Amino acid sequence: MVTEHTSSSPAQVLVASNRGPITYTLGEDGTLDARRGGGGLVSGLSAVDDKLWVCAALGDGDREAVRRGVGEPGVRMLDIDPEVHADAYNGIANSVLWFVHHLLYQTPVEPVFDTEFRRQWASYETYNRAFAEALAQEAAEGAAVLVQDYHLALVPGMLRALRPDLRIGHFSHTPWAPVDYFRLLPDDIAEQLLHGILGADRAAFLTRRWADAFIGCCTEILGGTGRTRIGVHNLGADADFLRRRSHEADVDERMAALRDQVGEDRKTIVRVDRTELSKNIVRGLHAYRTLLETRPEWRERVVHIAFAYPSRQDLAVYRDYTAAVQSLATEINGAYGTESWTPVVLHVKDDFARSLAAYRLADVALVNPIRDGMNLVAKEVPVVSDHGCALVLSREAGAYEELGEDAIVVNPYDVTGTAEALHEALTMSGDERSGRTKRLAEAATALPPQQWFLDQLEALRQE
Repeated sequence: MVTEHTSSSPAQVLVASNRGPITYTLGEDGTLDARRGGGGLVSGLSAVDDKLWVCAALGDGDREAVRRGVGEPGVRMLDIDPEVHADAYNGIANSVLWFVHHLLYQTPVEPVFDTEFRRQWASYETYNRAFAEALAQEAAEGAAVLVQDYHLALVPGMLRALRPDLRIGHFSHTPWAPVDYFRLLPDDIAEQLLHGILGADRAAFLTRRWADAFIGCCTEILGGTGRTRIGVHNLGADADFLRRRSHEADVDERMAALRDQVGEDRKTIVRVDRTELSKNIVRGLHAYRTLLETRPEWRERVVHIAFAYPSRQDLAVYRDYTAAVQSLATEINGAYGTESWTPVVLHVKDDFARSLAAYRLADVALVNPIRDGMNLVAKEVPVVSDHGCALVLSREAGAYEELGEDAIVVNPYDVTGTAEALHEALTMSGDERSGRTKRLAEAATALPPQQWFLDQLEALRQE
């Protein structure tokens, strides 16, 4: 087995992402505590031993670790100026690029691309340049570099100029906007973003739909994709990990607590999301309320377990959205709840073990995003479910491409239609639910994270 890369020798495989695999917390006594992260990318990268992961220092603990020279083999953390990072990450990546690709703007009043936007865009360029320079410095001759996501869309082009010998890939974990919406961006910025990604030998996406949208933008705005090849890799769930982890003691404890909250002989509708605007949690709650209004037979017979974990709370629009989710859940419980029945069980504190417990308990999983690159929750629930689970799935989730045939598919804006879909899911026969769950689980695990990453690496090396 090849040993982990250290910075003393050039790396053959490099990965770049805003968030790395490790986070440092600075204690009051000055000690640094390291915590490893999870997720599909971390899991996928475990398939490669000789690699270097280049990431940003995201907090005071990370920055202090860089300054002290604390780190671990195979990771290079960049101490980018906090104000530059804030502009690039919150100002551009999360408040502009995310909004464009998820179609989130209220176009009568936003976006407004003014001098403040241009100032923040300069920070986005600076941020991307820091990554490109670090990768150029660390990469061995002819190395493979895989750049991740919308935070680093300019890196491939910048890196190509510095190191034309490298094999460069870019992977988009979000949707890609259709050309008419993408052209909300100023013309020069739209061109710069496309040229940035086209600096890669290979640009890859989670579904064919997002890849086609990117090709459409390149064709309309630039006249084509040039020498860059386009690929599709549908990230799947890690079945072995999920099944093992979901039967550990802490998950069993949380299942018992959830059962107490739900009560005896009641069905469950489960959703697990970050309070991200694109996840459509508010409309999901409205649909559940409509179900209780129009199908009174479900009152006291069903509980909506809604885990809405706060996301990007440093942005006011996300804080307001989280508050709206909490307020609506309270309204529903006030309108319909009884002494023995709480219609909505809402939790806003992130707890992975509790999420897995909810997956196991789910009779129905509600995944209704406005737009989503993939949505792994839709893939994870059928894998973990104890007794089979009906999936109500938005046609705007990337997962729809693989799971749509065995899900109950909804228009995410149609609250009435989603309420009817919930009723259909709740009344589905056990045999049908079991059959669908089995097929969903098979489709969901077709390309687990490690194979997903290795396939990209192999495709890049063959270009």
